[in-house]
Amino acid sequence: MNTTNPLLQPFKNKDQAVPFDLIKVEHYVPAVEEAIKMAKENVAKIKANPAAPDFENTIVALEAASVHADQISTIYSNLEVAHADEALQALAKDIYPMLTALSSDISLDSEIFARVKAVYDKRESLNLNLEQTRLLEKTYLSFTRNGALLNAADKETLRQIDQELSVLGPKFSENVLKATNSFEMLLDKKEDVDGLPEGTLEGAAALAKAKGHDGKWMFNLQIPSYLPFMTYAKNRALREKMWRAFSSKAFKGEFDNQANVLKIVELRDKRAKVLKFTTHADFVLAERMAKNPKTVMDFLNKLLAASKNAGLKDVQELTEFANKLDGLTEIKPWDVAYYSEKLKEERYAFNEEDLRPYFKLENVVEGVFAHAKKLYGLTFKENKEIPVYHPEVKAYEIYEDASGKYMGLFYTDYFPRETKKGGAWMTQFRSQGLIDGEMKRPHVSIVCNFTQPTPTKPSLLTYDEVRTLFHEFGHALHGMLSECTYPSLSGTNVYWDFVELPSQIMENWVGEKEGLDIFARHYETNEPMPAELIEKLKRSQKFQAGYMSCRQLQFGLMDMAWHSTDPGTIKDVDAFEELATAETRLFPKVDGANSSCSFGHIFAGGYSAGYYSYKWAEVLDADAFEYFKEKGLFNQEVAKKFKDNVLSRGGTEHPMDLYKKFRGREPDPNALLRRDGLI
Repeated sequence: MNTTNPLLQPFKNKDQAVPFDLIKVEHYVPAVEEAIKMAKENVAKIKANPAAPDFENTIVALEAASVHADQISTIYSNLEVAHADEALQALAKDIYPMLTALSSDISLDSEIFARVKAVYDKRESLNLNLEQTRLLEKTYLSFTRNGALLNAADKETLRQIDQELSVLGPKFSENVLKATNSFEMLLDKKEDVDGLPEGTLEGAAALAKAKGHDGKWMFNLQIPSYLPFMTYAKNRALREKMWRAFSSKAFKGEFDNQANVLKIVELRDKRAKVLKFTTHADFVLAERMAKNPKTVMDFLNKLLAASKNAGLKDVQELTEFANKLDGLTEIKPWDVAYYSEKLKEERYAFNEEDLRPYFKLENVVEGVFAHAKKLYGLTFKENKEIPVYHPEVKAYEIYEDASGKYMGLFYTDYFPRETKKGGAWMTQFRSQGLIDGEMKRPHVSIVCNFTQPTPTKPSLLTYDEVRTLFHEFGHALHGMLSECTYPSLSGTNVYWDFVELPSQIMENWVGEKEGLDIFARHYETNEPMPAELIEKLKRSQKFQAGYMSCRQLQFGLMDMAWHSTDPGTIKDVDAFEELATAETRLFPKVDGANSSCSFGHIFAGGYSAGYYSYKWAEVLDADAFEYFKEKGLFNQEVAKKFKDNVLSRGGTEHPMDLYKKFRGREPDPNALLRRDGLI
C-alpha cells in the first residue's frame, strides 16, 4: 500500500471526510490502479472460498469487494464535472477505461456468476428480508444485464463496447463545457444593454473587468448571465446572437459532438442487441417503473395531446402581444423569454425581478434548512474545519433534532466557474450503508450555477434558481435520510423514473405562502415578501404551462427517438433531431440550432431512454403534494410517512410499493394535468 498517497490512506477528518486539501492530480491514477488491484484480490478470495455460496460470503462480499475503487472513482468523477482544470479532465481517458475494465472483469467472470446464480436459484429457501432479497435480485440482474449469460465471443464484444463508451461520455461533456466557455459577448454601448436589470448589469461589468475590459459589460452562456439577457434585453439582434450561440453549443465547429452522438447511440444499440434486447430503450426500461418503450411513448403522447393546443395558444397569445407592443408579425425563439416576461408583467402586475430582492442566497439556504427542520427534524451546522475542493464550497454536519443522532455531511457549491459544467445536480462522496464492516452515514453534495454576488449586492436568486435549490435539496434529503443496510440500495439508488420524486416534490413549497414566509425577506430591509406579491406569483404559476410542457416533452420524445431507432438508419444528427421533435415543435426549426449535441443528460449523464422520468415523476409529485395540501403543508404525519416510506428506504423495495405505502393508493395520473391547468 502506498504510504504517501492521501487517496490510499485512512481519511482522518471528521467522519472520514475526503481530504481535498491533500489530494493532487498526480494522486488519482496510482490510487485507482492500487484500488483496482485490491478489488481483484477481494474477488479472488470470494472465488477461492471453499464454503458453499451463500448470501453473506458471495452477495455481501461482492458488494464490498471494490469499495475503495468506488470511493476513489466517486471523488474523481465528482470533481471532473464540478471543478476540473485541463490536467484533471485529461485523466478521464485513463481512469474511466480502467474502472470500466474492472467492472467488466467482475460481471463477465463465470466463476463469480456461478456463485451468484447458486445463491439466486435457492432464494426462496433463504429466509431473506425485503432488503436482502432486493440486493440478491439486483446483484443477479446486474450480472445478466452486463453479459454474464453470454458466450465468450459476445462477452468480449460487450467488454470492448463498454471500454469505448467509458471514454465517449466524458469527451461529450468536455466538448459542451469548452463550447460554453468559448463564447463571450462584450458590449460597450448603453443602448445594447437597455432593459437589463441593474444587478445583471453589475454582474456583467464585474465579469468584463475580471477579463481585463473595465467599463464594459460581458455576457456568456452560463445560465445566470444568459437567461437575464434573453429575458430583459431590448436589443433583438443581440438576443438572437445569444440564442444562436446557446442553441448551437457543440454543434459543428471546434468542439463538435455530432460524431460522438452517432457513436454513442450506435454502441448502446449494439450493446442492447448483444444482450438480446430490441433497442437500448428496451434494455434500459426493463429496470424502470415504466417497464417498456410503449408505456413511455403512450405516457408522453397522452401528455402531448393535453399540452399541444395549449402550447400553440400560448405562442399565438405571445405573437399578438408582441405585435401590439412592438409591431412584430412573427416571434422567434429568441423573443419568447422577453415577451413572456412582458406579458406576465401586464397580466399579473409583477416582474420576475420584483422577486429577486427577497431571495438572497444565504436566506434561501436558511429557508431550505428550515423546511428540512419543520418536515423531517434536521439541523445543519457549518464546519469550517472540513476540507473542501474550492473556497466557495461549504461543509455542514447534519443532526436529527429528536435524538441528536449524527446524520452525515452536506456540501454546497453554488456558483458557476470555467472548471464546472453547467446545470445543477446532487451527488454523494459517500453512500449510506455498510462500508468496511461499519454502518456509515452519507456525505451528500449539491452543485449549482447560481447568480453570483456583485461588488455591491449579495447573490440574489431568480425564482427559478430558488426552485432549483429546493429541487436539488430534495435529492439531497433522499441521500441524507437513507436508513438502508447496503450502499448499492441506499439513498438515490432507485429506479430512474422514481428518483425525481423527492426532488420535484420539494419545489412545491416555494409556490406556497406558508413556505415562502419562512425565508423570503428583502435583503436590505429584512421585510417579508408582501402577501400581494406572493399572490401574484401564485396566480402566474400556470402561465404558459402548455408551452413549458411541450418543451419538456420535446426532450423526452427526442431521447426516446435516439434510443429506440436503428442507428444504422441515422446519417445526420440534425435531420434526425428535426424529425424526432416535429410533433412537439411550436416554432419552425432554426437553421444552425441543435439540442442533441449539448444534451448532456442523455449522452453523458445517465438519463438515456430516461428523460421522460421528469414528467413521470411530476405526476408522482403532483399527486403526493395534493396529500400534503389536504393535511397541511408541514403535517408531521404525512411528512413521517414520506420519510419512512420514500426518503429513507432507497431502492430496498419496488417504488410503486413504497409509493402506495406512503399514499395509500397508486398515483392519480391526472394530478399533473390538474396542477398545470391543462384539464
